[in-house]
Amino acid sequence: MKYWLVKQEPKCYPWAQFVHDGHTAWTGVRNFQARNNLRTMRRNDRVFYYHSVTGKCIVGLARVTRGAYGDPTDETGTWSCVDLEPMRPCREPVTLEQIKNAPGLDHLALLRQSRLSVMPVSTEEAIILCKMGGLE
Repeated sequence: MKYWLVKQEPKCYPWAQFVHDGHTAWTGVRNFQARNNLRTMRRNDRVFYYHSVTGKCIVGLARVTRGAYGDPTDETGTWSCVDLEPMRPCREPVTLEQIKNAPGLDHLALLRQSRLSVMPVSTEEAIILCKMGGLE
């Protein structure tokens, strides 16, 4: 099992809507590196759900329910998506400021490639983030 982080603006698709929907196809990714990360995701991988722009925090944990397939919003056949379902919310959101100051997270892709919307998280980083968010 691998760990990932996906970013979404809460005004576009907040965690609460994701929970209400019960699942979603993670479509619309139009960055080659993020697309390649989507293509690496496998069923049952864990995904940290990060509210970007407004809030700037991890708000929950999701699971990949279907690995990469062609993005139905893409007519070119270039882009991919995965299916996700929410698992549980963070007991306390993990803010970007907390992440920046946490020992062991200085190499987290979120801090190095802040504009990337889909990124890997190492097992060690995932353990730290889970503890911070009360997701143990």
